[in-house]
Amino acid sequence: MPRLILLCLAVLLLGGCHAAPRAGEPLARIGDEIMVCGQLFHTGAPVVLWTDPGGYDAYRVEKRFVPWQQAAWPTAPGTPTSPATPNRYSLRYGEAGKGPAGSGAQLHPDLIERYRGGNWDLPALQTIVDQFVIHYDVAGTSRQCFRILHDSRGLSVHFLLDVDGTIYQTLDLKERAWHATTSNDRSIGIEIAQIGAYPATEGGQLPPTLRKWYAIDNDAPAGRRVQLSLPQELGDGGIRTPNFVARPARDEPIVGVIQGESLMQFDFTPEQYESLTKLTAALCTVFPNLACDYPRNEAGGLLTEKIPDDQLITYRGLLGHYHIQQNKTDPGPAFDWERVTRDARKLMPR
Repeated sequence: MPRLILLCLAVLLLGGCHAAPRAGEPLARIGDEIMVCGQLFHTGAPVVLWTDPGGYDAYRVEKRFVPWQQAAWPTAPGTPTSPATPNRYSLRYGEAGKGPAGSGAQLHPDLIERYRGGNWDLPALQTIVDQFVIHYDVAGTSRQCFRILHDSRGLSVHFLLDVDGTIYQTLDLKERAWHATTSNDRSIGIEIAQIGAYPATEGGQLPPTLRKWYAIDNDAPAGRRVQLSLPQELGDGGIRTPNFVARPARDEPIVGVIQGESLMQFDFTPEQYESLTKLTAALCTVFPNLACDYPRNEAGGLLTEKIPDDQLITYRGLLGHYHIQQNKTDPGPAFDWERVTRDARKLMPR
């Protein structure tokens, strides 16, 4: 008997004698995981999945923020209009002439048949995804962003990043979210909660929208006096952290040129930068074709205009919405590309 006990102890020490999980035993998450092809990957940042309490589910077809009796698709006569289709996402199939991963071709019909039910495996998806598109939402908070995208516009995005640094994932990354036109097949998208950038005014005065959304707290320490001031109609904005006070990473408004236009914008919050950096490190690790870098001009600095179509086809890495579409300016002149990519690279396995 003693020899049997010793043998069992030895097996346990070698890790080969694990107790089988019991039927019905829950598998706990720690709250920083994103989902890719049904698998969970850690980020180190707070993540709320669409399956979690308080999450935003882009798989559902009914409207999220209307009375339940009016939420079904299509909307009953006399109630607010519905999106044109019940779906806000589709298969990463490759539009004609704009195939996955810049290939210029659609998925083979056999692969379309294989993946149309959502049955992507990770190695296959890793060959497709090679862009991470950064947006600001011009909605101010993630709850308001999802309300606009899902209920009104019939669009979707994989991630929402709220002002307190909470990341909301609305779809598995295997899905083709509708957020960046020609890059939808090959990209992951994130909407950062921020009211956006506006034409710079003479004399450096704040544009009206920025005056409405930001206030000065003279009792705060120098460098931390500007704070987000949500319009009354948004209530608490749905921000997950109780009594959170959102402050830009820099007090002064940032003025810069995007698409040839001089724009003014307040910076994103430190909490948003921290979470986005961790998410970027995770995505660039999971997807080997996604370079942890941003579009650069001939001098090596940030490219501040649309990428020419022939170059966009082969580009791999992070990029802004304005790099894809001439009529877009997000994430604006305040977004610190170097901070995010530099710090994300430090977190990635060598």
